[in-house]
Amino acid sequence: MVPERIFGAATRHDGDPDRVAVLLPGRGYVPARPLLHFAGAVLRRHGWSVREVWWQSPATQDAGELAGWVMEQIRQAVDGERAERLLLVGKSLGTFAAPLAAERGLPAIWLTPLLGHEVVVEALRRTGAPTLLVGGSADRLWDGEVARGLGHPYLEIPGADHGLETFEDPVRSVEILRDVTAEMDRFVAGLRS
Repeated sequence: MVPERIFGAATRHDGDPDRVAVLLPGRGYVPARPLLHFAGAVLRRHGWSVREVWWQSPATQDAGELAGWVMEQIRQAVDGERAERLLLVGKSLGTFAAPLAAERGLPAIWLTPLLGHEVVVEALRRTGAPTLLVGGSADRLWDGEVARGLGHPYLEIPGADHGLETFEDPVRSVEILRDVTAEMDRFVAGLRS
């Protein structure tokens, strides 16, 4: 099924209506891009319904404004769900939803989380829900030392940038995508218990 491309809206791929995963894009990284596309494929394979949030983020560079805006978007997406189980998957800007995941005890996969922003790091410190962090060592927004200290499973990819790619080696970028997808598959499989 090809999702509608409506910004500010969400599309849904039906699976188990009692298990819904909400995919949150980055600033320019929409749900059709590889990391989120394959996150959705993994979740559907494990029987989750997948809700893709499509947005056009505000132009502001102010982190506080962006964090507030993301929280408003995710609250709208999550508050409308009646599923027994929810899971969040966020890429970059979407990781500003970490406080909501912590507040509600939601499991989450955070792709290239904004570990330089205390609101994200503090939420990751206090969450007790299963949480997977994925980042690249060449991403200036990723902090491997912080990730290792949070106590959550994480995958740090040597040489990968913020898109979890390597500019000089597209074949390596595909291998990275495979590794990230396999790690997400293991994580989601472990949520069954």
